Amino acid sequence: MRLLLVGRGRMGRLIETLAAGYDAEVAFVLDRASNPKGAGVTAERCRGIDVAIDFSTAEATLDSVPRLAAHGVSLVIGTTGWLTREAELRDAVTKAGIGAVVASNFSLGANVLEALAESAGRLLAGADGYGAFIHEAHHSAKKDAPSGTALTLRKAVERGGFPRPVDVSSTRAGFIPGTHTIGFDAQAETLELRHTVRDRATFAHGALAAARWVQGRKGWFTMRDVLGLTG
Repeated sequence: MRLLLVGRGRMGRLIETLAAGYDAEVAFVLDRASNPKGAGVTAERCRGIDVAIDFSTAEATLDSVPRLAAHGVSLVIGTTGWLTREAELRDAVTKAGIGAVVASNFSLGANVLEALAESAGRLLAGADGYGAFIHEAHHSAKKDAPSGTALTLRKAVERGGFPRPVDVSSTRAGFIPGTHTIGFDAQAETLELRHTVRDRATFAHGALAAARWVQGRKGWFTMRDVLGLTG
């Protein structure tokens, strides 16, 4: 499996380190200097590429993904902050007839938490005395707040039918890899579901597994599809 990486931050470097364990090689890396406004995505660079993995910035994703799709390159997208323009990226993927795995979090635990969040929202939807909250904490260098995972979890609770507001809050401090807590609070008790990351490598492993899975598929997928957590 030949990969093209968009972004060479911490996640990009981890993927480079771990790729061999997935019978993959990183053929090209596009960073901020080599890919202004998506100009680094060329036919020559995309030739023979099986999957592009994008852990860059929202702006770079919006510039690069349509070009990668047009060259027939399947996608794994881990960048967040662009969801207000999701429709145009979906349209590019559909028109190109490629596959794309799009996720705010690539760890197994976080995706199980999403499934549990939906179930909890459904089970407590009729319990009028319960309010819901989500709190997430990340390292001080993380730009977006709340995190994409927190927003995904809120959607999951709402998708389960929870009818009341879900308060979302964020912390940015130190070197926290990522912690997400879903809480349901009533007068006499509190229920909390929590996922804590100890090593960012879990995200890289998930992205590489997604890249292997998406080959030959067409459509817009999530990690729940990759992990068999749908349906």
